[in-house]
Amino acid sequence: MTASTGPARVLVLADDLIWSTRLAGHVRTAGAEPVTVRTAAGWTAALAESDLAGAIVDLTSLAYDGLASIAAARDAGVAVLAVGQHDDHVLRRDALAVGADRVLAYRKLFEDGPTTIARWLAASAASDSASDSAALDADHTEPATR
Repeated sequence: MTASTGPARVLVLADDLIWSTRLAGHVRTAGAEPVTVRTAAGWTAALAESDLAGAIVDLTSLAYDGLASIAAARDAGVAVLAVGQHDDHVLRRDALAVGADRVLAYRKLFEDGPTTIARWLAASAASDSASDSAALDADHTEPATR
């Protein structure tokens, strides 16, 4: 990911217009800039951007494969927050298995979306920063001598 001078950019994949609009509003209220897409092709194109702070995937779409979308984001080095039905334990488990940082129920984001998204972005940024520092340390560490 490349540092940006503006607000963090968050990719939102949701094919339902109302839910997509709501998620984008939560991202905006959390202090980030939403980049909303509704198709697998749009998702793939948007993932090519290097300045994404994270991505949110609606798991219940019939227009795209939510699990494949999570895996693609992870392969691109983008942190993922997934959202789906609270009672679909198998899909939630599978989303975590393919790389989602967290899987939240719709109700959680409906009730506390901006705060939850802001916390997730902060945790993702801290994790990226720690990973970058660890990689730098590994690159610049002298071998131990006896």
